[in-house]
Amino acid sequence: MGEKTIPILPCPSIPDVVGFYQALGFEVTHLQKQPNPYASLRYGGIELQFFGLKSVDPAVSMSTCYVVTDRVDELYTAFRGGLKQALGKIPTRGIPRIGQVKDTTYGVRQFLMTDPGGNCIRIGQPTGESLYHAPAPKEPFARALHNAWMLGISKGEPAQGAKILDRALQRESPASTAEHMRALILRADLADQLGDGELAARLLSEAAGVQLTDAERISLSDDLGRADDLRESLRG
Repeated sequence: MGEKTIPILPCPSIPDVVGFYQALGFEVTHLQKQPNPYASLRYGGIELQFFGLKSVDPAVSMSTCYVVTDRVDELYTAFRGGLKQALGKIPTRGIPRIGQVKDTTYGVRQFLMTDPGGNCIRIGQPTGESLYHAPAPKEPFARALHNAWMLGISKGEPAQGAKILDRALQRESPASTAEHMRALILRADLADQLGDGELAARLLSEAAGVQLTDAERISLSDDLGRADDLRESLRG
């Protein structure tokens, strides 16, 4: 056997973390209650380990790891479905939560998931040869949309992302209907993260009224799926 790396992540409650990952379909390969709480979990080739640490505050945790896969959409569907079955809806905000699967500008298709311990698990599939960021778009609105996602979703600073997007929506015009739709759904997502359900619902209602061609619906399938999850979460 060659080398293998297994992340060991902190959490305040081993039972909560174990229950979360079991809902995703992970199997428990080791569980220790005494003297130190510890758990090992596996899903296919993904292995994660956790240690109990009561002082951990999930809301401010900086713990993270990256899972590289060649089946990101399959994992997204499985994990999203497991959470919906366990919780009755897709957790789009707070802790735990799961984000949108998305093609990024740095050569991966990925989604972010935060477990009950506040650990951010990034799961991605390479889509190109380079993992460096592509240049940001030159068009003002497209650039703002790009930066709002990078700051608000990927970096976890929704207030900053919302500020960028609000300014663009006030001052610039989207280049296409599809770009406008992406902006409405992203802004609704950011409003949801910030606890402004009323604004999120209004933006999603506006998005629902936008007329799209079949080709646009295909190109926006990831965003439209996220909009459906946000609507379901807000109804709950």
